Formats: sequence, C-alpha cells, structure tokens
Amino acid sequence: MKKIVRMGNQTDISAIFDIRTSVKENHLSLGQLTELGITPETIWQAMSQAPCVWIAEVDGIPVGFSMADVEDGCVFAAFVRPEFEGHGLGRSLMEKVETFLFQHHPTIWLETADASRASGFYRHLGWRPVEHLPEGDIRFEKSLKPIIKGTSAR
Repeated sequence: MKKIVRMGNQTDISAIFDIRTSVKENHLSLGQLTELGITPETIWQAMSQAPCVWIAEVDGIPVGFSMADVEDGCVFAAFVRPEFEGHGLGRSLMEKVETFLFQHHPTIWLETADASRASGFYRHLGWRPVEHLPEGDIRFEKSLKPIIKGTSAR
C-alpha cells in the first residue's frame, strides 16, 4: 500500500466531496453541505486564492483530505474515509495543514464535537481545548510556543 499526502488542486474537488460524505462521524450529505455554503464552487474559490487543501492517497486513490482557512488561522476540515482510518493518514494530513497555518499565525484553531473520536485525536496531537461551544462542540487551539504551567513569558 503506497501512501502519500500531496497538495490538492481543482481536479480533486469531486473526491473531496466523496470523502466528506463517506464519513460516519460528523456525516453531512451534499444537501447539508450546500446549506452550509460548502459547494464545489466555494472550494474551487478557496483553492484558487491560496494553497489550502492536502489530499491523502493510497495507491493513487484519494482517501482523505485536510483544508485550512489561512485568513482565520483555522483547520477548516480533516477527513479520512472510514476504511482507511488507522493508517496514519489523518496525522499526516494534520501535519501539512498545521505547518501551513503556522507560517501565517502563531496560534491556530479548530472546532469539533466534544464527544467525538476526533476530539480525542486532536488532543493526542497536542491540541488544547480552550472553549466549550453551544450544541456540544469544543474549540481547540495549538500554538507554536507551548504554554508551560507555572512559568511566565519574559
């Protein structure tokens, strides 16, 4: 099984939607994504403004993606097809998106459901929960310089 993570491009847009609608946790249909304003056109527009999407491939087939909102400094999305979970692809996708965002922001953020497996995944990758949001979501942050309890910045 040959695994790679590469920069996404406009030809990946249909695969992005296939992957996004394949997940079991935090599943959204194409109709629900459209209601949220997430369409092939908005993804194309985001990709044309900045490099912001990474694609994980296994044997040349897209099986996961991550996406950054560089202006807001957030991880907009990170999804892997259920049958490819547990192979390190999510971690690799997060490394790409984090590296990119840290080039523009000292602290980056993301939001997910607090009770989700994703919440535990992000904690494992060093993300800190900073705020409980309505409807069971949680905001995580990660900084270039980790905060060490009991010390102060000079």
